[in-house]
Parts: sequence; C-alpha cells; structure tokens
Amino acid sequence: MKFYLLRVDPKKRMIFNPEESIDFHGFTGPFVQYTYARIQSILRKAGIENISKVGLKSELLPLERQLIIEMEKYTNAIDEAAAEMNPSVIANYVFGVAKLYNSFYAEHSVVNAESEEKKNLRLHLSVMTAIIIKSGLQLLGIKVPERM
Repeated sequence: MKFYLLRVDPKKRMIFNPEESIDFHGFTGPFVQYTYARIQSILRKAGIENISKVGLKSELLPLERQLIIEMEKYTNAIDEAAAEMNPSVIANYVFGVAKLYNSFYAEHSVVNAESEEKKNLRLHLSVMTAIIIKSGLQLLGIKVPERM
C-alpha cells in the first residue's frame, strides 16, 4: 500500500482503491516485489548467488564499489538540479564525488595496484571521476585547472 501511495505526486489528488493497491499485475508494490523475487529465483537456478558478481573477474573492494555507485547518480543529480532550478544539487554532488575519490585514493594505490586488472580498473575509475568533476564544474560555470 505504501508504494501505491508514494507513486502519486503529492501535489495531485488520488482516489484510493484497496484492490488496485495489491494487484500483482499493475503499478503496485506487490508487482515490484514479485518481479524481484522472480529474478532472484532465476539467478538461483542459474547458480548465481549475488548479481553484483556477474561479469566481474574479481570482486570490487568497498570503496571501488561505492565510487561506481556514486558516479551512476550523476545524471540524476543533473536532472534534479534542472527540475528544481537548483545548482547547489550539482555542487553538493560534485563535492561528494571528490570527497569519496579522495578517500578511495588514500586507501588504494592506483598506479601500484595489486594486479594489472586492479590497476586498469582504478585508472578507469580515476578517469571517470575526473570527467564527472570537470563536467559538473563546467555546468556551474567553473573552469578546472589541469595543474595546481
């Protein structure tokens, strides 16, 4: 029922239909939950216990994973900032990415990583972080120096 209520823009009126709120074939929480359960069943049958391990040759370390997840949020931050006409969303996001990358860099060597695979992964993470920071600052009208 919570999903059914939360799916509606709070500025709009809605008519609550208890039967519709629990329908397994509509835009409802039970439908989403059922879909998730079905996917988990498929993965178990395929012998894959954790979807995050699919396609990875080695497990990501927590900060590597965090950085990837945070970078995935970039377009959402842009969309939110545009929708709210609020550039502080981008500023806060870029700051958060930079802060997370610094934590990552302090804990994990990029160039002298444990393996060539980790080195390449971390180099790619570094490049993507730089692109996001530069792009975000450019959206704010701020130039990015190549050297300091």
